Amino acid sequence: MPIKYDIKNKTVLVTGANRGIGKIITETFLQKGAKKVYAAVRNPDTALSLIGQYSKRVEAINIDLERPESIIAASQRAGDVQVVVNNAGVNTRSTPLDMDAVDSLNYEMEINVNGLIRMAQAFSPVLKRNGGGVFIQINSVASIKNFIPIATYSASKAAAYSITQALRDMLDKQGTFVMSVHPGPIATDMIANVPEVLEIAESPQIVADNIVAALNSGDFHVFPDKIAREMKKTYQSFAENTIEATILDK
Repeated sequence: MPIKYDIKNKTVLVTGANRGIGKIITETFLQKGAKKVYAAVRNPDTALSLIGQYSKRVEAINIDLERPESIIAASQRAGDVQVVVNNAGVNTRSTPLDMDAVDSLNYEMEINVNGLIRMAQAFSPVLKRNGGGVFIQINSVASIKNFIPIATYSASKAAAYSITQALRDMLDKQGTFVMSVHPGPIATDMIANVPEVLEIAESPQIVADNIVAALNSGDFHVFPDKIAREMKKTYQSFAENTIEATILDK
C-alpha cells in the first residue's frame, strides 16, 4: 500500500471507542473526514453520546475481547471496514509479588494479547477484501520497559507488541499497513486513581494526532507524548535496525 494513508472517506472500527484514547481517536478521525466509525464496545449504550454528536457517521457495535464470537460477529457485520484500531485493554496494577499476580496476568493476557490475536484473525480478511487498509494496535511504553506497579500489565503489553511485530510482516503481504502505538502516561480513566501518574499525564488528543501523522508518514512505531519520545531516543536505533529490519528470510 502507499506510504501516505488519508483517513478521509474511510470506514473505521475502534475498540473501546466510548472513552479515553479510543473516544478521542474516534472523534479525531471523524473530524479529519472519516466517512464512518464503528464504535466497538461491550455495551453499545455507552456509545450513545457519540451517536448523538455524529449521527449516522457513528454506529455502535458489540465487541468483547473476551468473547471470540462477538469479534467474529462484528467482522461479519462491519464488512466495509478499511481501518481497525485495536485500542481496548485492561490494567489491573499488579506486581509479581502480589498474591493475585497470576490471576491478574492471565486476565491481562486474555484481553491485551488474546484479544489482539482474535481481532487480527477476524478483521485481516476484511481489510484484505477492502484493499488492504490499516491495522493500528495501541500498545504502550510499558511494552518496552517494565514498571513495577503495573508489572503484569507491562508483561502483557510486551507480548502484544511482539504479536504486533509479527502482524506487521504478515499483513504487509496483503497490503495492510500495521502500526504500533506506544503512549506513556495518558490522562484517562485507567490512571484516574493514581495521582502521581496523573500529574505527568498528557491529553489523549496527542495520541490521536500522532496516529494521523503516522498514517501520513508510514511509521510503524509511534511514540506520541513527551515521556514516550524520551524513550524513543534510546530505543529508535534498536527498533530500526532490529525490529523493523529483515533479519531472517520469511
